[in-house]
Formats: sequence, structure tokens, C-alpha cells
Amino acid sequence: MSYNKTPSITAETINPKVKIFSYEPCGEIVRRAERLQQEMDENPDSLPFPEIIHCNLGNPQVLGQRPVTFFREVLSLCDNPALLDREEARALFSACAIKRARKIVNSIPGKETGGYTNSQGVKSLRQAVADGISARDGYPSKPDDIFLTDGASAAVNMMLQILIRSHEDGILCPLPEYPLYSASIILHGGTMVPYNLTEDRGWGLEIFEVKRCLEEARSAGLTVRAMVVINPGNPTGQVMSITNQEEIVEFCRKEGLVILADEVYQENVYVENKRFHSFKKVARSLGYDEKDLSIVSFHSVSMGFCGESGRRGGYMEITGFGDDVKGEIYKLASVTICPNIAGQILTSLIMDPPKLGNESFESFEAEKERIHSSFWKRAKTLGKAFSSLEGVSCNNIEGALYIFPRLHLPSLAIKAAKREGVSPDVFYTHRLLDATGIAVVPGSGFHQVSGTIHIRCTILPDEDKIAAMIPRLKGFHESFMNEFRGSEPYMNDLRR
Repeated sequence: MSYNKTPSITAETINPKVKIFSYEPCGEIVRRAERLQQEMDENPDSLPFPEIIHCNLGNPQVLGQRPVTFFREVLSLCDNPALLDREEARALFSACAIKRARKIVNSIPGKETGGYTNSQGVKSLRQAVADGISARDGYPSKPDDIFLTDGASAAVNMMLQILIRSHEDGILCPLPEYPLYSASIILHGGTMVPYNLTEDRGWGLEIFEVKRCLEEARSAGLTVRAMVVINPGNPTGQVMSITNQEEIVEFCRKEGLVILADEVYQENVYVENKRFHSFKKVARSLGYDEKDLSIVSFHSVSMGFCGESGRRGGYMEITGFGDDVKGEIYKLASVTICPNIAGQILTSLIMDPPKLGNESFESFEAEKERIHSSFWKRAKTLGKAFSSLEGVSCNNIEGALYIFPRLHLPSLAIKAAKREGVSPDVFYTHRLLDATGIAVVPGSGFHQVSGTIHIRCTILPDEDKIAAMIPRLKGFHESFMNEFRGSEPYMNDLRR
């Protein structure tokens, strides 16, 4: 008997859409960092730096952020409900955490965290999220409009699956962008319609630029279904003004576009003259209700002061959709049965934290303020460090968790990158990692404007790590610039 010895699956026979997209925050720079870490583990002191500092990804607790005590207390008690009735629990846990955990456990099917739940999430936890949104915005939110999800990424993918019917369906996305959007649009068979943010205006969104891109896409035969807005911005760190948000709301209402509002960094605002406002709040303040405009807002427990990235908790609030559409979204959510329960619980907690008068309120607020103050300090420190480097320009970090400096490299460095068959930002980031152990992401991974060179660096390493990495960064950059300066100063590239 003969057998077919051809492999059942090869790189040539997998879904071609998977091969097209890239996700650089977890891409080659991370694999290279892992190889260096293995080398350090096997041969200590073999590399010119003591540790790898992962500035490639928003991963708060891995980079030194401590968990919020109240959140962890409630999670512990929910996973071990027998503790709720034990005398020693009152010595180990706050009365506030015990009360909240008891309430949550009693609302979960079977009163256990190991079972399936409603595909949309536990009703009482969705109610807590809706109440939190109502308190935040000053406009009502309903639990039936809330879908708890395995992080914001799962919610984004779900909505793109619902919106995209074929490659003729387009989604407006900002450039630079968070590559979740371009990757998901490719995987679901749609077409990304990019619009450029304006770097020399603090990464501002110009509505005339969005209109131009929409008109070009329609002229090319695309049906543009939705507009993605990321506020505060990732990777660019800007916070939108209300005026800008109002322009977007008016534009999407007029053009019949769904607003996909990525608002996962809403707790991360570092400038006193701006604050976070949800797109739903802005739309309601303009007098538009669900009959006028469709909005999906995304939030997550991964970032902000919570920082529980690995818990995979998040939600999307869907407004302006008919019951028939929401029924289809529910059916899609049911394919994965339900979101994980720890993520559901955490999502309810970030939207319904301890209130004034609760035993845990003061300690919770102190932890939250300490984390936020540290974010602000680290953003300022890293912004100042990058801005001090020769040939580097950097906008002020207004929000989110990243800095996106622009590099003006000598022409000899650009030629050297070309000889190695890589882009200049990839060339620079790999040299930086090999020399210092600092892992940042090439700007091309976020679809930076053609002809520009950027890197994205998270502000999340703790203050001691940032203090240690800045001299390494400055030493490397000075050496790099001196190596490739040649007879032609980098300022020629800057002027161009």
C-alpha cells in the first residue's frame, strides 16, 4: 500500500489572508528578544546589558505595575466562595470586598466561577457596567446593550465580522494605527480605508482628510461601513478635543457610518486642559439618540490603572442597532459560548469600583492615584529623554501608554538598512535591542506615513527600569548617529 507523503498543510496552502497581515508588537522584535533572553539564561554575562526591557507591548504587570488590592480580593473570594463564610476571611479581606464578592457569586449560574455563563455575559455584571457608563457620561446605558468579551480585541473582531461582507466593504482607520484593525479587516475579507493623522499638529484628526479618503474609497467602488477612532490614541498618545469629536459624530451621522470607538485608554490622560469624553456622550450632548447614529464603544481591563492584561476582560456597548442586528451579534458571541468569568468580574469592577463611604474607598483611590501619578511621571520622563536625542522629534504624550517619536536618521543609516533588506526603523530597533536589551516596535508596524521613520515605546516599565534604560538609550543613539553620520549631516534628511 502506498501513502501520500505530501504534507497535509504547508505555508503555501494555509489561508492566504493570514500570511498577508502582520502584528509587529508581538512580531520579529519580540522573537529576537526571546532569543537574546535564552542566550542570557544559558550564558550569563554574555551580552552587554543585564536584562531585556520589553517596551514593545502594553503589558502593565509584567513591567512592574502592582495589581489593585480590591480587585484581587474580590477575584480571590469569587474563585473560593467557601471563604466568604469563614471567620478568618474578615481578617484577610476588607468587608467591602467580601460584600461585593458575595453579591457577584450569588448572581453567577451555579454560584461557581468555573461554569459557562450567558453568551453576552452575566446580567448583573452587565448591569454594573451599564451603571458605570451612566455615571461616567451622564446619559443612560442599558445592560442589554452591553456585551462582555475576552478583552477589547475580541469585541473589535466580533464587530468587524458583523460589518464586513466582502472586500468591497471598507473600514476607515487612522494612520498610524493599532495593527489589530488592519489585521482583523484583512482576516475578515474587507478593505482598510486609511486616513492620516497630522503629526505636526499633535497627531490631530483633520475631518477634511477623512472626507477625502471616504470620497476616494467610494469612487473606487467601496461601500464604507464604519470609522475607527482611537481615543486616547495608540500608538500616538493624543487626546481628542470635544470639538474634534463633535466633527466626527456629525460626519458619521451624515455619511451613515458606524463609529467604532476604541476607548480602552480612557483612564490614561496626562494633560490638565483635556479629559476623556466617550463618543456616545458627545453624540447625546449634540441631541442625537439611537435613531440617529450607530456607535460601538470598546473598553478593557488590560490597560489603565487596572492593568490586568492576562485576564482578558472587556466590553462593547452597542447603541443605534436594531434588535434583529443585536440578535445576530448575540448568535456570533455564542459561537465561543461565553467570555471568561474572571474577565467579566474585573470588567464590572473597573466600571463599578468602591464608592465614597465604602470601607475600601480610600485605599482604592490611593492606589489608583499612585498608579496614575506614576504613569504621568514616566510619560514625562520618557518624552523628555527621546526629545533630547539628536535627530529625534517627539510630540507631547497627552494620554494612553505609548510614545511615538520620529527619527531623522543619516542617509548612510538608511542606505545600510536597504543593503540589509529591511526598513530603516527595523534596522534601528534591532540594533537598539542588540546593543541595549531595549525592545521597542518599528513604526512601520503601525503603518506610519510613507517616508517617515518612527518607533513605538511603552511608558510602562517601572520608574527604576526607566531610569536604568535612559542612559543605555542615549549611549546607543549617540553611537548610532556617529557611526552613520559620514560627511553628510542628518539635518539634510530632517529638512527633506
